[in-house]
Amino acid sequence: MTASAPLDVPVGSDGIRLGSFLKFAGALDSGGDAKEAIIDGYVKVNGEVERRRGRQLRIGDVVSLEGRSFRVQA
Repeated sequence: MTASAPLDVPVGSDGIRLGSFLKFAGALDSGGDAKEAIIDGYVKVNGEVERRRGRQLRIGDVVSLEGRSFRVQA
């Protein structure tokens, strides 16, 4: 199975926190869902499992969840 290209999600130039990004990108419906997915280890940032909901994402970071990927864009 080939991974699809990440969906570009523009967030502005200041970056965004991981939990907020998951909601903003439409990957999850609520902050509670984002918190659970992150704590349970289902979310990866740049290929590494990330368990910090407050992780500050930077432009170019790729967030993956359930076979879907989203790239942080300015």
